[in-house]
Amino acid sequence: MLPSSAAAVLEDGDLVSEILLRLPPQPSSLPRASAVCKSLRTVASDPGFSRRFRIHHSRNRPLLGFFMGAGDELRFEPTLDPPNRVPQGRFQFPIDASDRSFMLLGCRHGFLLMLRTFQETEELLVWDPFNGHEHRLAIPPGFAEKTFHGAVLRAAPGVGDTDHFQVVLVSTDVQQGVVACVYSSETGEWGNLIATPLPSGGVIHPNKPAVLVGDSLYMLLIRLEAPARIIEFDVGRQSLAVIPLPASLDSEHSRFYSVMRADGGGLGMVSLSASGGSAQLWKRKTSFEGVDSWMLARTVELDKLISHSLKSQCCLHITGLAEENNVVFLWSGFGVFMVQLDSLQFKRLPLTTMHRWHPFESVYAAGI
Repeated sequence: MLPSSAAAVLEDGDLVSEILLRLPPQPSSLPRASAVCKSLRTVASDPGFSRRFRIHHSRNRPLLGFFMGAGDELRFEPTLDPPNRVPQGRFQFPIDASDRSFMLLGCRHGFLLMLRTFQETEELLVWDPFNGHEHRLAIPPGFAEKTFHGAVLRAAPGVGDTDHFQVVLVSTDVQQGVVACVYSSETGEWGNLIATPLPSGGVIHPNKPAVLVGDSLYMLLIRLEAPARIIEFDVGRQSLAVIPLPASLDSEHSRFYSVMRADGGGLGMVSLSASGGSAQLWKRKTSFEGVDSWMLARTVELDKLISHSLKSQCCLHITGLAEENNVVFLWSGFGVFMVQLDSLQFKRLPLTTMHRWHPFESVYAAGI
């Protein structure tokens, strides 16, 4: 039996919600707390509190797993251990896995973005896996019959309704260079076409998801007989820019590097050595004179984490990046290795032949 003072606290719904709000955002946190007594269960299961909990932890969302889709296969692969493990069957996919006319473009802030051909017409599908909500969008005129890449993101916490989202499409055009367009679920419309010149042409890399750093999205641009580049789209300012890679990177082998968030914030890159024994973390710096350049921030010795026998004779290459948790996924012939670049914690995941991985970082309370 609880002491009278503790019972009095649990009768105060406002105080209980403040206590629960400070639990870690792991899937088992709220279900475990709600099992203590009816008062805690009432608050934890309230939709309004769930919304507050999600917003409160919007900057430290756990990595629940990743979505994969290619050919005739679409699935969710969890990465957490019990009791926080989200079951594979938790999500009812909005399209049949046998439908070969779809491609995953990105996953962020609890949304998935897909490109789908439906009745001979291409459309975009934004899907919320937890509540099953689907939003079908027509492709804006400037992107019809073009190769483009896209990203989805939720409105910033504390600014309007966080259920609103934006979709950003980026492509290249012979006449206009790099072009972008933004859809807002709040207005239900696409904005104006945004463009910036691009000497020597190029296309957005189809297998490298966009990375969100601050208020900007970054995508890799590959070009024939010319160094690769990074496309920066500032979501707030609605502006485009083209950024070079670190000079030492081999732009022809993009599977060995990826854009990421740098240590301490800002734009960064992660690249693998030729042997796969180490990873170099780069950071974009601006000098006092306003000159931008790349610097090598640190090196991670992968050989100390992944044994040679596990790496096999297949080269490691980057198959995914969880931007909020600073986790890189490395594929080899023996499996997929998940490396947290801050703590250097290492985990081996099941081997898969699919190379389009979309990490799912979100706040989720299971079983309430």
